[in-house]
Amino acid sequence: MEGNNIKILLVEDDQALSFIVKDNLAQKEFEVNIAEDGLKALELYNSNKYSVIILDIMLPKKDGFTVAREIREIDQSTPIIFLTARSMTEDKIKGLTIGGDDYITKPFSMEELLLKIRIFLKRSHAYLPSDENNAPVEISIGKYIFKPEELLLIFNNIPKSLTLKEAELISFFSGNPNKILGRSEILKRIWGSDDYFLGRSLDVFISRLRKYFKNDPDIKIVNVHGIGFRFNIKK
Repeated sequence: MEGNNIKILLVEDDQALSFIVKDNLAQKEFEVNIAEDGLKALELYNSNKYSVIILDIMLPKKDGFTVAREIREIDQSTPIIFLTARSMTEDKIKGLTIGGDDYITKPFSMEELLLKIRIFLKRSHAYLPSDENNAPVEISIGKYIFKPEELLLIFNNIPKSLTLKEAELISFFSGNPNKILGRSEILKRIWGSDDYFLGRSLDVFISRLRKYFKNDPDIKIVNVHGIGFRFNIKK
């Protein structure tokens, strides 16, 4: 079955919703641990290895932003999907700024949640045979070394841990140097959709990457007004 031996941490204080989500994921053979508050979430996280974290924002004891921030201090690689209220646009942007990889708005369908989980598992190679993983071990980008499989960006032998989305975006840009890439093209490639809120998410990630590459003046992520971005690398 698809979720065999894959553990998911679901952090949600609505018991009815968490029961429904856990039951549906269990039917797909995922193992789901539930935390009903932020402190319990960190306790479970610190004692288990999870492939995906589904994290509500409004939680007792510690809110989801605080939980995500504390996890990201020690772990950049585990995908975090935020659960947000449909009207709370700024929550979505804040969650991504902290280090979230994606979000899903309430109410949501299980099909939508399963799709996001499957995308992250596939991209993190959680259930792909190793011989199918043909990604390059490392890529030179200006003065940087990028290791996509290890989610690392290295400058002067100092590694910077990346989230899965950051690594995917760097892979896409580095594979298309000095080319204009449309916003819609980038969004569909990395997020699978090009809706308005994901467009704002992209801007958050672009800001992060600019900070990561700031030590090499020959690397610039340039806005192309009304079109998208160009990952400029001087040769």
